[in-house]
Amino acid sequence: MRIKAIPSGRWTSSQAHYSSHSKLIKSSSMQPPLGLSLYTCTIIWGIAAVILWLSSFFLPITRETTLNTPLVRVTTSFTNFDARTMFHWGVGGEEFGTIPKDSNHPFGGRSFGGAKRKKIRGTRAFGSGYPYGVYNQSTIAGRPFPFGVWPLYWDQNFMGGDEYGPQYDAIRPGGFIASVPLRTTTEHFNVTDDEVYYAIGDRESLLPLMVSFVTSCHATPAWPSRFNPSSPNTIIKLENVIQYFRASSLALASPAYRNTLALTSISNTSVSTPLPEYMEYSPFRKCVDDVAEKASAIIRDLPTRPSTGRTIGGSFLLLLGVGVFLGGVWLLAASELGTIVLRHRFELQKRLYGDPYIRVGVVAGRQRELEYESFP
Repeated sequence: MRIKAIPSGRWTSSQAHYSSHSKLIKSSSMQPPLGLSLYTCTIIWGIAAVILWLSSFFLPITRETTLNTPLVRVTTSFTNFDARTMFHWGVGGEEFGTIPKDSNHPFGGRSFGGAKRKKIRGTRAFGSGYPYGVYNQSTIAGRPFPFGVWPLYWDQNFMGGDEYGPQYDAIRPGGFIASVPLRTTTEHFNVTDDEVYYAIGDRESLLPLMVSFVTSCHATPAWPSRFNPSSPNTIIKLENVIQYFRASSLALASPAYRNTLALTSISNTSVSTPLPEYMEYSPFRKCVDDVAEKASAIIRDLPTRPSTGRTIGGSFLLLLGVGVFLGGVWLLAASELGTIVLRHRFELQKRLYGDPYIRVGVVAGRQRELEYESFP
C-alpha cells in the first residue's frame, strides 16, 4: 500500500482554516445577544413610561388625599352637597361659585371664591381686603365671600357685621371665631415682654397658621380659644387691629396699639393711627404679618370628578403600563440568566471533555485529510 505524503504547506493551511472556523463558531454560537436584550428592554420601558404618563390624564389625582395637608371645607348645599376646599399656601384664583338657594342657606345667591392670594391684603380698616363685591363701603352686609370664608364681626353691629354673628357659628366655614396669642423670645428676636400680637379668624384657619408661626417666626406654641368681641373681658377690641387680611376674615391685633380712627373709618380708607416705632420696625411683627399673608387658607376650584369610563380607562392604562414595565424587567432578567447558564455549561464541558471548539476543528481537519488521501 502506497502512502501518500501530506505536504506540510497543505496541512498548515488546513490548520489555519480550522482555527478560523473554530473562532467563527465560538464567536457566533456562544456569545448571547445581551446588547440586543438591553436595547429591547429600553424600548419596552419607554413604552411603559408613555402608557403611565397617559394614565395620569384619566385618573383623578388631588392633594386632598395627602396626609397632614391642612384643609378647610366650605359646604354650601345639602341638596347636592356642593362644597369647596380651602388650602393653606395656595394661590387661589379659581372659578367663582354661587351659594345655591335650594337648602335655605342664610347667604344663598351670593358669590364666593375666585380671588387670588395677591389680593388678600387689606388695611387697618374693617371691611378692607375685598378684591370684588364692595358696593357699599360703609357696610359689609350683603357682600360676597371672595376667599371662601365670612368676615369677622365686632360689637354693636359695627358696619352690619351681626349678619355673620355667632348665631351662624355652627355653619361658618372654618368654625367659630377664635384668637391665638403670638409671642416669641429674645433668643430669636429683639423684643420686649409686652410685644405680643393676636391672630383672629376662624378656628380651622388658625390651627395650621400657628404651625407656620412657630416654624417660620419662632412663635411660642399656643392653642386658639373662642373669641367673643362683645365680652367686656376680651383683650382685643376693634381699635387694636393692625392689619386685616382675606376680606376682613383674618386680622392681626395688638393690645399695645390703639387706632383712634377705627370706629369712624370706612373700608376703603388708608387713614389710621400710626404704629408705635418699635412695632413698626419689629422683625417679629413683620414675620407674622408675612406668614398671615402667604399661608392663610383660601378657596380653590372644585375638583372635577371624572366619569366612570375615564376612570376605568385610566385604571386599564395604569395596569397595562405596570405590566409592560414588569415584562421588560423579566426579559432582562431572563437574558442575564440565560447568559450565566450558557457560560457555566461551556466551562463545565471544557473541564470534562476539553475545549469543544478545538475538537470540532480537529474532526473537521481529519475529515479533510481523509478526503485528500483518497484523492487518486
